[in-house]
Amino acid sequence: MPIATPEVYNEMLDRAKAGKFAYPAINVTSSQTLHAALRGFAEAESDGIIQISTGGAEFLGGQYNKDMVTGAVALAEFAHIVAAKYDITVALHTDHCPKDKLDGYVRPLLDISAERVKAGQNPLFQSHMWDGSAETLADNLAIGQELLAKAAAAKIILEVEITPTGGEEDGVSHEINDELYTTVDDALRTAEALGLGEKGRYLLAASFGNVHGVYKPGNVVLRPELLKDLQAGVAEKYGKTSPFDFVFHGGSGSTAEEIATALENGVVKMNLDTDTQYAFTRPVADHMFKNYDGVLKVDGEVGKKSTYDPRTWGKLAEAGMAKRVTEACAALRSTGTKLK
Repeated sequence: MPIATPEVYNEMLDRAKAGKFAYPAINVTSSQTLHAALRGFAEAESDGIIQISTGGAEFLGGQYNKDMVTGAVALAEFAHIVAAKYDITVALHTDHCPKDKLDGYVRPLLDISAERVKAGQNPLFQSHMWDGSAETLADNLAIGQELLAKAAAAKIILEVEITPTGGEEDGVSHEINDELYTTVDDALRTAEALGLGEKGRYLLAASFGNVHGVYKPGNVVLRPELLKDLQAGVAEKYGKTSPFDFVFHGGSGSTAEEIATALENGVVKMNLDTDTQYAFTRPVADHMFKNYDGVLKVDGEVGKKSTYDPRTWGKLAEAGMAKRVTEACAALRSTGTKLK
């Protein structure tokens, strides 16, 4: 059972919450990066999450049509087959989807899974993300209610981002400023609108200074201790201890201490994209520079097929990205925690 069933995905998240670890959620854009993520998880003996953004899905759909749904479905179906060869369990997730792309991405994918469930099958994806951070909180939560109901009916978990994460990802951007911090009032309004599990399970991407993209430690002021305040504020009103399952966005450059604090306060999923992109590309660049006159037909020569064969440098890319995934598992304490 390499692709988690709805029941197993819930168990994975519960285990992470109780054990104070988190699953790396690795963005993929090809069959090759999918294998790199699966390999990294397997080598770390960690379960994990594979995710596809709108831009990644469009790329996967091919540059002739650039269809997001086609790209996401194709990779998910491929994952259901190849993941069987890896001795770990993974969940499939779709990353950031803003309002203007819902009808071309998340809603059709929810419908596909609903039909599968109606036919007695498991959903194609185990979770989807609604990114309403560019909307008012009222509009964000209203759409969240609609999507949560559809997700729950299809045995899918919804991820919601209620307040902005800084930087840019797939066309959604926010300034880096003092507004990048979710308040207790924001959390209370979320609990009131979406419930605390009785309307369907959801993951909460709260903001504590997170920024997408590339930055060095110290350049962004992260306050992961804020997550404790959000948990406590909602727990006080609703009487449910540690009510939220948090997601850590914009984690590139985070310190070990910041990650540890986030884990202690309920983070069960941490997104990785920028770091794994570099880890994939770096060995390719190294190979090309070292084998310049082999990968190119310089001065009328014929080059060297064994160096420009995509399998040659592709294997190096897979190994580089897989190594970064294993490092993420170690940082998030998921190493060795795979379901038996």
